[in-house]
Amino acid sequence: MSLRRKLKGKKPPEGWDLIEKAIEDFELKLKDAVNEEHEGKRKTELNWKIHRLHWEKNRYIYDLMFVRKAMSKELYEWLVREKVADGALIAKWRKPGYEILCSMLAIQRGNHNFGTTSHCRVPLRARAAQQRITPDVQTGCISCASGDGKFGGPVWWNTPIDEPKEEDRDGQEGPSKKRSAEEAEIDDDEDIPDEVRARLEALKRR
Repeated sequence: MSLRRKLKGKKPPEGWDLIEKAIEDFELKLKDAVNEEHEGKRKTELNWKIHRLHWEKNRYIYDLMFVRKAMSKELYEWLVREKVADGALIAKWRKPGYEILCSMLAIQRGNHNFGTTSHCRVPLRARAAQQRITPDVQTGCISCASGDGKFGGPVWWNTPIDEPKEEDRDGQEGPSKKRSAEEAEIDDDEDIPDEVRARLEALKRR
């Protein structure tokens, strides 16, 4: 159902006309995401874009209401009442530790093994290597833990990130940076083509 049809016959509070176009744009993007081609994607991946757009729409409302204070309480409560805004998610953002929570699904213990929350709630540096940059299967969020955010929001499956370094995660120095004798010989060998030398250098940096 389109936003206009959903709100037809309902008189909005003052200020709705100033944000109506932006909200409609979000709703159209959500509709396109729902109707997106499914071929070549896992079932869980189909919802990732929807969750991110839902987060972005509600963050827009949150910023207007609680950060910029440019929205009236009356308009905000009307948006929540008409289910244009996700009141539960926005309320969580106002609590310490949940400032960039990706979705309410991430903290619903019944949705996860052993009655825990999603691993996207665990800071990147505190994770085991196999989970370090793994998206949550339901939301596509890699991390929405405080301190891990990128660009003011969670680290999503398609957000460019740098993996934590060994010394940052363990509090210890990583592998020795001393070069082996063999590596030194490779560097000193002038007969190695530049292309091969570049590949070797790239491998050593991994």
